[in-house]
Amino acid sequence: MFEGFETTRIDTGAATINVVHGGSGSPVLLLHGFPETSAMWAGIAPELAGSHTVVATDLRGYGQSSRPESGPDHAGYSFRAMAADQVAVMTALGHERFAVVGHDRGARVTHRMALDHPDRLTRAAVLDILPTRHVYAHVDRALATAYYHWFLFIQPFDLPERLISGDPIGYLHTLLGAWGSGNGHVSPEALASYEQAFGDPAARHAMLEDYRAGASIDLEHDEADRDRRVEAPLLVLWGSRGVVGASPVSPLDVWRDYGRDVRGGTVEAGHFLVEERAAETLSLLRSFLNE
Repeated sequence: MFEGFETTRIDTGAATINVVHGGSGSPVLLLHGFPETSAMWAGIAPELAGSHTVVATDLRGYGQSSRPESGPDHAGYSFRAMAADQVAVMTALGHERFAVVGHDRGARVTHRMALDHPDRLTRAAVLDILPTRHVYAHVDRALATAYYHWFLFIQPFDLPERLISGDPIGYLHTLLGAWGSGNGHVSPEALASYEQAFGDPAARHAMLEDYRAGASIDLEHDEADRDRRVEAPLLVLWGSRGVVGASPVSPLDVWRDYGRDVRGGTVEAGHFLVEERAAETLSLLRSFLNE
């Protein structure tokens, strides 16, 4: 899927991260979301590599990366732990400063990285999310209906694990067709990557731990940093047909409470905008990264 890219595995000391990287120019790190893997970037990474050194990884617990223990407070799958992994990956590859683009859970890792490691980021882009703290503080019936999985996944081990195990691949396909996206936007190669990971009970457990951390220790970190802002230039993109696009408040207005220099807009897509509208998303990212 990543023609001309090199694949490697990097030990961060706390996890082993699966990495594909290629191209030349200023470095940019690409972080996927749930329930996907780094394969979600295959449609745009080779094009982006014409002007940038592109690094795409599997988050800890996802894809081909390792699945560390979570711990009783779920800290092993906190956005802070995931962000530290990714900074270690970029250090190992020789990139002291870099841009980062994250989608979904990867965008939440991006937000945390911008707060924990501001000196490392040149700019950041978050795709189709509102800040975690904002989401939990503004839950209504519409959001709870659309994001039902947030509240299912945070239930104690092992209720969600057992429920999903009944038909994990069928459930994966349902997720990929949800949130305004419909079916047919995922390439066969990427779908095979997602199915391989989601078919692994250990990977599914790790993904659920990600959500459990999001509703507990991540909120503690966010509350502690409630007065801090993302200092790097921040691009916010969202799908017009997705849950973020249906928000009663402008995503840009929300993010301007969390960042110093915020810009962005919509893509005519659902949640999975990178795969649904690859050319448009690539164009917007290029313009931002090349400013």
